[in-house]
Amino acid sequence: IEAHARIERFHELQKPRDLWFQEMEPGVILGMKTTALDRVGIYVPGGRAAYPSSALMCAVPAWVAGVKEVCACSPPAIKPLTLVALDIAGVTEIYSAGGAQAIAAMALGTESIRPVQKIVGPGNIYVTLAKMMLREHAEIDFPAGPSEIGIIADSTANPRIVAADVLAQAEHDPNAACILITTDKALPAKVGKEIDKMVAAAPRKEIIVEALKNSGYTVVSDIDEACAASDVVAPEHLSIQVADPLDVVTKVKNAGAIFVGKYSAVACGDYAVGTNHCLPTAGYSKMYSGLEVNHFCKTASVEMISRDGLEAIGDIVETIATAEGLHAHAQSVRVRREL
Repeated sequence: IEAHARIERFHELQKPRDLWFQEMEPGVILGMKTTALDRVGIYVPGGRAAYPSSALMCAVPAWVAGVKEVCACSPPAIKPLTLVALDIAGVTEIYSAGGAQAIAAMALGTESIRPVQKIVGPGNIYVTLAKMMLREHAEIDFPAGPSEIGIIADSTANPRIVAADVLAQAEHDPNAACILITTDKALPAKVGKEIDKMVAAAPRKEIIVEALKNSGYTVVSDIDEACAASDVVAPEHLSIQVADPLDVVTKVKNAGAIFVGKYSAVACGDYAVGTNHCLPTAGYSKMYSGLEVNHFCKTASVEMISRDGLEAIGDIVETIATAEGLHAHAQSVRVRREL
C-alpha cells in the first residue's frame, strides 16, 4: 500500500493538462486536448517469480491518466502476491494467461477477453516479440525484455555495492545482462571477487550464473568516454558511482532510468521510491522512454481561427496549397475569405 501511494504521487506529477490554449497572434488561438485511452491491457510476468511490483507500475499510471478499463494477464497459476497488488491497484478484470498467447488475446480479442487499445508491461523475449508483432492491432509501450544494468564507476566506487547491483539484475533472468564501465583499472577485479562471494550464497544462483555469461566490463580513459560507451549500450538501468555524479547525469543521453550515487539502489526504483520500473531494454532507450502517464493518453491539436486570423495566414495557405497542386485546399480558404 505504501509503495502504491509513492508510485501514485510521482505519476500524478506527470499528468498533462486536459486542455490548454494559447493565442499565437491576433485571431489565431491554438491548443492541445489530451484524452486518456478507454481500455488498456497490462502484462504481469510470473514465470520465475512473483512480480506484484509490475502490477502496480503498470496499473497506477493508467488510472492516473484517466483510463476507464484496465485488464491484466499473468501466467497461471497467478501468484497470490500479484493478485493482492492488482487488487490494491484497483484492477478487477484479471485473466490467468501468460506468454505470447496472452499478448495476442489482449491485442486481437477472444470470446472472453475484449481487445485493448494498448498493451504495457515487461516480459520475456517471447512476450516482447509478440508485443512488437501485434502493434498494428494494439499499440505497445516499448520493447521490455530481460533486465539490464549499466554501471559507470570510478575509483571512488564501492566494489561491494557495484557487485550487489550486478546481482540484483542478474537474478531476474538467465538472459539478463550487466556491464561495468569504469575509469579504474583495479575496480573490475575487486568487483569480481565480491560477485563470487555473493553468488555462492545467492538463492537464485543458477539464474545469476547464466546471466553473468552475458555480462562484462570495460575500462575507459575518462568519464567522457564512459558516458559515450554507456550511450552505445543504452542500458535499461544506469547506476552512476563516481565522485561527480551530476556531471555524468548531464552527459549521458540513453538510459531507461538513472540512479545517482551509492545509496540509490536500482531496487528502490523497482519497488518503492515512486518512479516506474517498466523500462525499455535491448538498447531501445535510445528511442523510447520508460512507462509514464503519457503512455496512456493521446493528444489532438485544437485550432480556433477568427476572420482576422484567417486573413493573416490566408495568402500563405493558398500559395502553398496551389504550389502542391491541391487546389481544393486553397479554395476551402478562399471561400471563407470571400464571405
